[in-house]
Amino acid sequence: MRSLLFVPGDSERKLAKGLASGADCLLIDLEDSVALDNKDTARAVTAAFLAANVKTASRPRLYVRVNALDTGLTDGDLDAVMAGAPDGIMLPKSISGRDVQHLDAKLAVREAECGLADGATRILVVATETAASLFNLGSYQDASPRLEGLTWGGEDLSADIGALANRDASGAYTDPYRLARSLCLFGAAAAGVMPIDSVFTGFRDMEGLRTEALDALRDGFTAKMAIHPAQVPVINAVFTPSEEEVARAERIIEAFRAAGDPGVVGLDGEMLDRPHLRRAEKVIARARMAAAPAP
Repeated sequence: MRSLLFVPGDSERKLAKGLASGADCLLIDLEDSVALDNKDTARAVTAAFLAANVKTASRPRLYVRVNALDTGLTDGDLDAVMAGAPDGIMLPKSISGRDVQHLDAKLAVREAECGLADGATRILVVATETAASLFNLGSYQDASPRLEGLTWGGEDLSADIGALANRDASGAYTDPYRLARSLCLFGAAAAGVMPIDSVFTGFRDMEGLRTEALDALRDGFTAKMAIHPAQVPVINAVFTPSEEEVARAERIIEAFRAAGDPGVVGLDGEMLDRPHLRRAEKVIARARMAAAPAP
């Protein structure tokens, strides 16, 4: 996945637009974008949407962002949507790997009740929305085989710590949020799952989005979330390796293979070691993911 687009779970119109957006994944939202008195409607609309689209041959991945575990709403969300066999669940405001284990257990029960394969439902985690969560980014390793990715967020975090803003006058994140972003990246790498960059809220500023996405790609993120369909093409373009990048990566991999998989090889007058090989392999993996059909 390169692009993950948030869509309110109570809007049939926006869900339909999401399907046509080109996003690799729709994050159907039952949490922040849905008012408390509209939760039941959102559950019903989301369940109907899943039932109508989950078996479609060409579609984005369909994940549902449920309400946080401490709200008392999570079980009702899962009861409403799991019969529709979503590809995954996004867990917001996670504090540690224990929350993933808790969600894993809830999913296992509902998979059995709905006749779904055990472990079929994947988990994405928003891992930095509270101050407490920042101290636990290393706890997701081996938390659950369902865990597919970690992402971070600055909006709820700013509210939790009482900040007046999370970006400076130039539009760059301030230090607390840069720390959260880095810890999320390290936590995802340690857990062996996708590091997913947060949303860019200026949905009309495509150049700002592209710059932030390029920075994320440079640092090691492999995908980015979106809040508007117009952001999807920019994100997909940034996180899809170019033909030149793929060709270079293939030549590096072949050079190591042809030399008997040594520690160092020479290519085009440059000495390349194992980290170069690992980066080349990741480029090929990203290219294959970008070309992969929907489930």
